[in-house]
Amino acid sequence: MKYNFIKKAFSLLLFVSLTSVAFTQGYWQQKVEYVMDIDFSIENHQFTGNQKLKYFNNSPDTLRRVFYHLYFNAFQPESMMDTRSRTIEDPDGRVGDRISKLNDSEIGYHKIQSLTQDGESVSYKTEGTVLEVVLAEPILPGSATVLNMNFQSQVPLQIRRSGRNNKEGIDYSMAQWYPKIAEYDERGWHSHPYVGREFYAPWGNFNVNLTIDKNFVVAATGILQNPNEIGHGYEDDGVKVKRKGKKLTWEFEAKNVHDFVWTADPDYTHTTAMVNEGPELHFFYQKGEETKAWEDLPELAVKAFKFIESNFGEYPYPHYSIIQGGDGGMEYPMATLITGNREIQSLAGVTVHEALHSWYQGLLATNESYYAWMDEGFTTYATAETMAHIFEGSNRTQARNFQTYIYLTNSGKEEPLSTHADHFATNSAYGLGSYYKGAIALAQMNYLIGKEKTARALKKYYYKWRFKHPDAIDWIRVFEKESDIELDWYLDYWVNTIHTIDYSLDGVEEMEGSTKISLKRIGKMPMPMDVYVTFTDGTKKVYYAPLAIMRGEKSNDTTLERVVLSDWSWTHPTYSFTIDVPMDQISVIELDESGYMADVDRTNNKWEKE
Repeated sequence: MKYNFIKKAFSLLLFVSLTSVAFTQGYWQQKVEYVMDIDFSIENHQFTGNQKLKYFNNSPDTLRRVFYHLYFNAFQPESMMDTRSRTIEDPDGRVGDRISKLNDSEIGYHKIQSLTQDGESVSYKTEGTVLEVVLAEPILPGSATVLNMNFQSQVPLQIRRSGRNNKEGIDYSMAQWYPKIAEYDERGWHSHPYVGREFYAPWGNFNVNLTIDKNFVVAATGILQNPNEIGHGYEDDGVKVKRKGKKLTWEFEAKNVHDFVWTADPDYTHTTAMVNEGPELHFFYQKGEETKAWEDLPELAVKAFKFIESNFGEYPYPHYSIIQGGDGGMEYPMATLITGNREIQSLAGVTVHEALHSWYQGLLATNESYYAWMDEGFTTYATAETMAHIFEGSNRTQARNFQTYIYLTNSGKEEPLSTHADHFATNSAYGLGSYYKGAIALAQMNYLIGKEKTARALKKYYYKWRFKHPDAIDWIRVFEKESDIELDWYLDYWVNTIHTIDYSLDGVEEMEGSTKISLKRIGKMPMPMDVYVTFTDGTKKVYYAPLAIMRGEKSNDTTLERVVLSDWSWTHPTYSFTIDVPMDQISVIELDESGYMADVDRTNNKWEKE
């Protein structure tokens, strides 16, 4: 492996990306540098750690307190995660009441043994999954401080995302495993307790030294710095590895990421595949009859990465690891944990979805607590496109996302997407909303501004906001600029309400050699209208009625002749127009033939000549 070349390329990437952040007008974000030394005991599933954290305050504010997430503390009886799981209407089946039944050797915890700021002791206390710290000295705007922590932790039984001994026999899935400083942005601190949802953290660099039993294979975020000391398939060709003692130290470096994950198991098989000149894909799994599909996964993963990079932007890191572990599928910088006992289409599907999170959350690092729909939804949209490419005849199309969204609207469980991720009344409202309604937030752009402009805007959004923390306004503004159409109304309705789209063909009338077509808005959410008219001679036209509040119109990205009608004001529930063709020369009239508008009842969208 050409490690020196990879390191140089990665350093150049880091310089370019950080320069991009620095010169984004009016934008700032915090920065961190972690150095962690971890000594892990497989005998009692505990580890000790020293964490040196350099924290850069790039905000205009003086900080007198900081907060750390202590995620492992969620895996204790009576924790917020435990109580929420036992009281919510539809608990996650992976959690249920399992936390309440953990004994002292099975729980997770972080115990902070000492914490100093620039060598001076600070005051701190643990409140559940959050460490509250009163600083010895304020961190002034534009300055940095060093926080040095010693801690002792116990890995819980695998329940949610992280833990030991998952259901497929992976020894350690180490996600959300270290005391992690919370994010501070223009809205202040985000020290949300770990109840079960998503994550938000500052960008930075990680140097992590993991000392563990020498028989274990470790997979992790970042680039291994000492492959020739480790072996296990990492070393350069021809190098003979000589290991002494009972433990090995794995030295990883990851630049410009916002989290760090690792796994360890003595039975991992480690293989690689290359996507053109990069990235290099790494696969870690337990070889056996139930994981035979992993033998076919590299070819499909390479095909998927090529499609994703072509359509959604280049992957900027040199490595990506697909790792058997965890409790389903969960994304992390430069890696994913997935359960591996699957048939090939399921295995490819979860791999594609979690890999795409490298774009939507891994690089476009939204605050998932408030914008889970931008993370999960955009990933779900891109997954459907990618799966349709790598599997001919795949049923993972946008149609499925629209159907699932309509199911949600009919369920009576829907809540606004703007709801904080932990505060949805049901898990189904969160999941179906964030994944599927979130996917349609993006898919519907094909209807609002056209397919070509949607594709271009999506790439522009990626390159403008990667390595940063975009929010909904940042996203919609890119699409507004690309289309020259106002879209704030769309964001307001789709994200902040549960109003639905429902239009009908209200009447078709003969008008002295012409035909009057009447439309009606039944749902509360307004939309522009594409009316497809097919004539008896087989020709077809599109009649397009923009919304007045769009202050513009989409380009005609069909091959059909299009007639632009007068604007439709959102206050008016009805709209009509006349075409200079007798009614007997029309065979079919249909609203939105493309299917990209999320009309919840399409039974009244079509008129056909009797």
